Amino acid sequence: MGILIKNGEIITASDRYVGDIYCANGKIQATGPGLDKPSAQDTVIDASGQLVLPGGVDAHVHMELPFMGSESADDFETGTAAGIAGGTTSIIDFVIPARNQSLLEGLAIGNEKAKKAVCDYGFHMAITWFGDRIPEEMRACVEEEGIPSFKTFMAYKGAIGIDDGELISVMQTARGLGALVTIHCEHGEAVVALQKLLVAQGKTAPKYHAQSRPSPVEGEATGRAAMLAGLTGAPIYIVHLTCREALDAVAEARRRGQMVMAETCPQYLLLDDTVYDKPDFEGAAYVMSPPIRPKGHQDALWAGIASGLIQTVGTDHCPFNQDGQKTIGKDNFTKIPNGAAGIENRLGLLYTYGVVENRIDIHRFVDIFATQPAKIFGLYPRKGSILPGADADLVVFDPHASSTISAKTHHHRCDRNIFEGFAIKGRPSHVIVNGRVQCKDGTLDVERGAGRFLPRRLSTPSPTAVKG
Repeated sequence: MGILIKNGEIITASDRYVGDIYCANGKIQATGPGLDKPSAQDTVIDASGQLVLPGGVDAHVHMELPFMGSESADDFETGTAAGIAGGTTSIIDFVIPARNQSLLEGLAIGNEKAKKAVCDYGFHMAITWFGDRIPEEMRACVEEEGIPSFKTFMAYKGAIGIDDGELISVMQTARGLGALVTIHCEHGEAVVALQKLLVAQGKTAPKYHAQSRPSPVEGEATGRAAMLAGLTGAPIYIVHLTCREALDAVAEARRRGQMVMAETCPQYLLLDDTVYDKPDFEGAAYVMSPPIRPKGHQDALWAGIASGLIQTVGTDHCPFNQDGQKTIGKDNFTKIPNGAAGIENRLGLLYTYGVVENRIDIHRFVDIFATQPAKIFGLYPRKGSILPGADADLVVFDPHASSTISAKTHHHRCDRNIFEGFAIKGRPSHVIVNGRVQCKDGTLDVERGAGRFLPRRLSTPSPTAVKG
């Protein structure tokens, strides 16, 4: 049975027109005006007065991630379901092996967890150490497993972080494989030193988390990562960029002709560090790394998106419950599990505070939400497009609806929402995943395990092919 979407205003990263879309067998079969349903059994969705968007691609999520003595609260079933409720129809999660663990052993564990996913998913492979067998395992990831992107951490020293020598080795190996290195940029030694200093002074409340990781720590690491990438000739992708200093480092690298791409997240666009002053340990809900920045950085990030210096907006979705998880660090901010939920709210926040408030146009909105992450990470045009032959992942979006974000009504499996009380304009009326309506007017109809693994192959553009 097919689905015919009629009379919607179809919006892509480059086009805008009123027309119809016919989907069958999990694929978009045709687009254009005046389409008729081929079968009496086909479902017709009247999208008059609504927008039709490609399903969102969130290239930065962490489902059921073991981290800091706990595990992120959403598993692959609940997390991907929350994504569908918010118009995200594909994710790329992370396999993060322990130090000295085989990459492929870590992948086997990730594959098992992901069997619960209700939408399609891919993986980035984290490199948490570098030894003799890592180059061969990286090759196997790229050539045999369909994982052509690798995650590295310049923070979390002594755990999953790597040093500069290891990072150079990862970059050199990835370049030879035609793979992309993604980097969490913070000066790890500086963070540890500041943490020790603050704790020794008795400064243990959540607000000191942000003070232990100030923006120059991120800016320096971003510049250093770009410098090392320049030496090795490797393209890199900076994850969850939060501040002006890091954006300046990206801009400088781009001026040198390097392929340095960047992602930010809604929390860094819309929140400022006053959230850490909330009483009764509520500031812990916002403890993540890098932290929320002081006022002023947000405008720089929006400008970075509008100019193309920032290519994508992910979520770094990694929720922990306030009660029983964040409270592990009640007496020491360094023990608070880092992360928050966001996959359900990305579409509404970007549309409301980006498009409606004229910070970005609607084509840039679609680009950062769906098309660019699909292109950068080897999923386009299967994902992130509205083209015949693409997967039938679509969002019918009612721009006239309104709602308010709340932990009482979200689908995330956690007890706090860092966007609590944010007014949202517009909402998905229908979310179609793999050719089936899986969310209608806020009601989910998902199937555990229906998600498919997405093997990927990169076609990295030249530096001039990406704006900025």
